[in-house]
Amino acid sequence: MQFEFDKLVTVTFTLFAVIDILGSIPLLVSLKEKMGGIRSTQATLVSGALMIVFLLIGKQFLEIMSLDIHSFAVGGSIVMFLLGLEMVLGLEIFKGDADVRSGTIVPIAFPIIAGSGTLTTIMSLKANYDQLYIFLGILINLVFVYIVLHSLKWIERAIGPAGLLAIRKFFGVILLAIAVKIFSTNIGSFGK
Repeated sequence: MQFEFDKLVTVTFTLFAVIDILGSIPLLVSLKEKMGGIRSTQATLVSGALMIVFLLIGKQFLEIMSLDIHSFAVGGSIVMFLLGLEMVLGLEIFKGDADVRSGTIVPIAFPIIAGSGTLTTIMSLKANYDQLYIFLGILINLVFVYIVLHSLKWIERAIGPAGLLAIRKFFGVILLAIAVKIFSTNIGSFGK
C-alpha cells in the first residue's frame, strides 16, 4: 500500500470536525469548574481507547447485528449531517447528559470526546479509507484533544466567544460536505 497523505488529512479533519473539541471548550470549561478540574491524560486515554476498540472490532459488532459497513456508513453519514447542521445552525438536535458527578470519564471522555457521532464516523470512514489512515487520524486528534484539555483556560481567553462560534460553524460546514460524500459513495451499494 502506498501511503497517501491526502487521505490522512481528510480522515484527520473529519474526526476533528466530529469530535469538535474546540466547539466543546465552553462546555469543558463549565465542567472543569463544577468538577474542580479535568484529568487531561485520563480523559484522552479513555476516549482514545474507545475509538480504537471501535475501529478494531466495530465490524464484528455490526456482523452480530446483521449489518454491513455500507449500511452503517449511510446511517453514520446521516448522523454526521445532523451534527453538521447542529454546528452550523446552532440547533440542539442531540441531547447531552447533564450529569457531571461521574467526572472525567463520563461525560468528558464519553460522550463529549468519543461520543456516538465519533464512533459512527469511525465506522463510516472504514467504508472509504484504510484502517491505517483512521488509526493515525485518531492518534493525531488525541494529541490535539490532550493539548486542548490541558490548556482550557488559556485557549478560552485567547479565542474568545466569537472566535469559538466561528470555528464551530466552519467545521460544521466541512462536516456537512463530508457527510454528503460518504452518503453518495455508499448509497449505491443497496439492492446489490
